[in-house]
Amino acid sequence: MKKTVDFSLDGKIALVTGASRGIGEAISMTLADYGAEVILVSRKLDALKEVAGKIEEAGGKAVPIASHVGKPEQIRELFDQVRERFGKLDILVNNAATNPYFGEMLGADEGVWDKTNDVNLKGPFFMIQYAAKLMAENGGGSIVNVSSVNGISPALFQGIYSITKAGVINMTKGYAQELADKNIRVNALLPGLTKTKFAEALFTNEDIYNEALAKVPMKRHAVPMEMAGAVLYLVSDASSYTTGTCIVCDGGMLI
Repeated sequence: MKKTVDFSLDGKIALVTGASRGIGEAISMTLADYGAEVILVSRKLDALKEVAGKIEEAGGKAVPIASHVGKPEQIRELFDQVRERFGKLDILVNNAATNPYFGEMLGADEGVWDKTNDVNLKGPFFMIQYAAKLMAENGGGSIVNVSSVNGISPALFQGIYSITKAGVINMTKGYAQELADKNIRVNALLPGLTKTKFAEALFTNEDIYNEALAKVPMKRHAVPMEMAGAVLYLVSDASSYTTGTCIVCDGGMLI
C-alpha cells in the first residue's frame, strides 16, 4: 500500500555540515536511514570517517569531506567536489556553528565577533548560494538552517552567538522568498537546551544549567536525536508546501 505521507529520501543526495558529532551526526544518520546518500562535512576528517562508518554499518551511504565552512574559498572547493562526484544536490543542512566566547558582550573583542559571524552566518549564506545554483539545475531541493531558540530569546553570556542565530532566521525567510520559484524550500530548525559537546559550557556550570532548565516546561534537556525528526520532515516530500518557517524543538521554552 502506498504511504499517504512520504518521508522517503531514496535517491537523494544530502549534505550536512557540522556532521562529526552532536546534532549534525544525529541528522546525518537519520537522513541516511531514510535512504539519502549523505555528504558529511566538518573540519576534522577522522571524526567524519567515524560517523561514516556508523552509517555504513547500519546499511546506509555516506561520504566524508573535510571543509571549513567559515571560509568561502573552502566552500567553493567543497561544491566543486560535490558537482564533480555527484552532479546534483537535493538536500542541504547548514548545521555547523561555533561559539568561541562565553561571557558578557561588553567584554568581547573583534576576533570572537568575526569568528562567530564567519561560521554561523557568512558560511551558511554562501553555502546556500552554491547549493541553490546546483539544486536549480536539477529541479529543486530543500535547505534547512539550524538556528537556535537563542535567535528569538538571547541567552545569558551568549550574546554574539544569539545575534548570529537571529540572523540565520532572517536569512532563512529571505532565501525562502527568493528561491520559491526555483522549487527550493528553505526552512529552519530552532533547537532548545540540547546536551552536546558544543553546549558543554552550559552543562558543566550547574547554576547556568539549572537556570536554563527552569525555563523548560518539560523539565529536561534534549538529546541530539530529538532534533533529527524535524529535519527529516523538512527535507522530505512530507513538507512539500512548507517554506520560510521555523520549527522549534525546545521542550516548550518559548511558550
